[in-house]
Amino acid sequence: MRLFILGLGYSARHFVRRFGGTFSHVAGTVRDPAKRDDIAGVELHPFSGTDPDRATVGRISDADVLLISIPPGIAGDPAIAAFADVLAAGRRKIVYLSTIGVYGDHAGAWVDESTPPQAALDRARMRVAAEQAWTDAARSDVAILRLAGIYGPGRNALVTLRAGTARRIIKPGQVFNRIHVDDIASAIMAAVRHQNGGTWNVCDDEPAPPQDVIAYAAQLMGVAAPAEEPFETAEMSTMARSFYASSARVANAKMKREFGVTLAHPTYRHGLDALWRAGEGR
Repeated sequence: MRLFILGLGYSARHFVRRFGGTFSHVAGTVRDPAKRDDIAGVELHPFSGTDPDRATVGRISDADVLLISIPPGIAGDPAIAAFADVLAAGRRKIVYLSTIGVYGDHAGAWVDESTPPQAALDRARMRVAAEQAWTDAARSDVAILRLAGIYGPGRNALVTLRAGTARRIIKPGQVFNRIHVDDIASAIMAAVRHQNGGTWNVCDDEPAPPQDVIAYAAQLMGVAAPAEEPFETAEMSTMARSFYASSARVANAKMKREFGVTLAHPTYRHGLDALWRAGEGR
């Protein structure tokens, strides 16, 4: 199988490190290949949203699997706009990385893939539109993976605590959903192997208040947790504050049942334990 990745972001790069050897050839796009020497074994192509070169189009045409992690913009999904002709011309497995943010606010109640999206934020509405656009544009099975909040090496509460940037914002009733990047990689590979398209939530087993994650990381490190800050009076950017507008517990039973995925890190505690043992936050 030949793999092409549109947008070599954090999750996609980790997927290549875990499963790149499964494919006979791996290529992908970045904004500036000259500045990305950290992606070994991947043929890099420039793509900033418009006017792709012929080599990029050719590699997508040859790909058996297309993984998309480029976020949509106000004008829609830039990859669909740029590669509409090649997408319509062939059949391939497509895996689109979306977000559980499409569910919107459910006041902490449980939701699953049968829950209709009710996104109130512009960025979530754009994701819903992009999900539908990829489903419409492709002539082959499209697996839409709705990812929870991503953490992993270099991107976790241990690192922010060590850097002195961790905060314990308290909003009563607020829960967030998370997923370790190792488990994202496993879900992507399972989606590639799955025969049919569809939508799957990719999250761990335990939605939890954000302050609990920081407190547990502090316990592992043997340091004092940051002081609690009431959400109403905490100084936060508009973007950071917007994440607290939605609270839902997202179920992952469909992913486990249909993909056969066993989570390596079923809760944030399992994930942080493993990261601490690996030297994160030291």
